[in-house]
Amino acid sequence: MTGKARFIFPVVMAFMMAFLVSAVITFVNLGFAPDFLSRWLRAFLIAWPSAAVVAFFALPLARWTTTAIVKRIGE
Repeated sequence: MTGKARFIFPVVMAFMMAFLVSAVITFVNLGFAPDFLSRWLRAFLIAWPSAAVVAFFALPLARWTTTAIVKRIGE
């Protein structure tokens, strides 16, 4: 990936992952409590920026690890 896409992709991916994971974990912990949506939104608003920062650092490591695994097991 080149140009702006290098910066946009991790943020979009982090959004999708944080959106789903925060919903699942909030549901597992609370069920559909009366304040589910507000708690989910709070969890998501904390998770998304955190996930985006981690994605910027983890993406190169994930690419390197994937390449190493594929080389070991063959294409």
